[in-house]
Amino acid sequence: MPGVGKLLKQAQKMQQKMEEAQSLLSKEEIEVSGGGGVVKIIITGQGEFKDLSLESDFLKEDSEFVSEVILQAIRDAAEQAKKKSEETMSGLTGGMQMPGLF
Repeated sequence: MPGVGKLLKQAQKMQQKMEEAQSLLSKEEIEVSGGGGVVKIIITGQGEFKDLSLESDFLKEDSEFVSEVILQAIRDAAEQAKKKSEETMSGLTGGMQMPGLF
């Protein structure tokens, strides 16, 4: 079956490209701000949080408000990382969903 060998080589190439893309995503940093810039988050394209910074005056606000703004910034950062990952991986898989990539 010559088709099986060709298919195996294609799968190996795709796997190598996916590993390269994941490596690039892990190095790419996305900066997200929330609350008008009082919260800043840095996250990688693979969803690893690298940094969180808060303006000191912001911490003087009501604790419930502070929590809501921080949580929303975290959600926004996670969503942006997910979109970046999906964009990168869909280019490799032709838009086909691959379980477990993100």
